[in-house]
Amino acid sequence: QVQLVESGGGLVQPGGSLRLSCAASGSIFSINAMGWYRQAPGKQRELVASITSGGSTNYADSVKGRFTISRDNAKNTAYLQMNSLKPEDTAVYYCNCNAAAKFSFSNYDYWGQGTQVTVSS
Repeated sequence: QVQLVESGGGLVQPGGSLRLSCAASGSIFSINAMGWYRQAPGKQRELVASITSGGSTNYADSVKGRFTISRDNAKNTAYLQMNSLKPEDTAVYYCNCNAAAKFSFSNYDYWGQGTQVTVSS
């Protein structure tokens, strides 16, 4: 199976920056896409950004121009550079990986444990 390890969360002032990392490991045959979701208290989990194996990206309207997702395919690692952070960005951020394990016929969604991002002065 596939395991995801997240890092990079923390406390930052409004206007500051953070960089999240997500490393996928295990019996991976292929990864179709990786992405970041977030969930704030009392809110639904929402897609923040995603990137396919070919490099195509997608962003939530609320983060366009401020966040950048990237991927190191050789390391099976995705990154989320978050700039100009706002208090409304405060949430638990979850890494997601859509991948096929070795000897599997299907792709599955795997999730990281989540990392807290708090934007406050």
